Amino acid sequence: MTFDYIVQQLINGISIGSIYALIALGYTMVYGIIKLINFAHGDVFFVGAYTGYFAAKAGLGLILSLVLAMVVCGVLGVIIERLAYKPLRNAARIVILITAIGVSFLLENLGITFLGPQAQGFPEIVKKTDFTLFGGVVIDSIQIIVLVVTVILMAVLQYIVHRTKIGKAMRAVSYDMEAARLMGINVDSTISATFAIGSALAGAAGVVFAVMYPSVDPLMGIIPGLKAFIAAVLGGIGIIPGALVGGLLLGVVETGVQSIPGMSLWRDGVAFGILILILIFKPTGLFGKNVREKV
Repeated sequence: MTFDYIVQQLINGISIGSIYALIALGYTMVYGIIKLINFAHGDVFFVGAYTGYFAAKAGLGLILSLVLAMVVCGVLGVIIERLAYKPLRNAARIVILITAIGVSFLLENLGITFLGPQAQGFPEIVKKTDFTLFGGVVIDSIQIIVLVVTVILMAVLQYIVHRTKIGKAMRAVSYDMEAARLMGINVDSTISATFAIGSALAGAAGVVFAVMYPSVDPLMGIIPGLKAFIAAVLGGIGIIPGALVGGLLLGVVETGVQSIPGMSLWRDGVAFGILILILIFKPTGLFGKNVREKV
């Protein structure tokens, strides 16, 4: 195993890990605000991929397809929050969790009903060009786009969270919802905005994933959604930088396992194994802190 080979696998891992990170940001933002694991988030990802698919078929380029997918998924996220989760704001956590799973099944079955169960080839909106960095290490144009999109969206998210009024409201609601309400913050609008932003990021991830692996189908969000959840838990769910680091680490580990002869079929198994180990030894994740809860 040469140095060039290791660097090549690292690049491949960071590319897919960037997509996991974008999806994981939605999980971690929603959990940070209302302590909800939104298991319908992976299906918002597939809606984003299909929005990009139809936009590409209509002749729109990558940027317009990304923007359209983010808008559609942002609106979808707000609709899901208002119809499915807002009425259960004070319900038991298990009730909300079951509702999230139900919303996931609903979106998947609506997709199969109206879009068909068969996979569709994603139009080529980015020409794949290989660039040799050194030795035998190659990075292609699609991997570069994935990395650039991830960095830009992460920077925009950090700006929103730390520099804008809605971002300050999000942090206040995350810290203490009732205190934020008493201070005049519109908690319902803040939660909806959180769902919109997280879902928009999932929509962008859906488009770049479909560009990298040019095929879309209504069930395509299941495995990436679950792996993004693992990435969020790995980094510390509820912590935004943790979602990014968790996604990148998971992508690198997966690619590393896949590159070992005879181990490619263990790729998904290793990801879920990481989840089990994290929950056993460090349930708060890499960036999380143990907090004692008063009873």
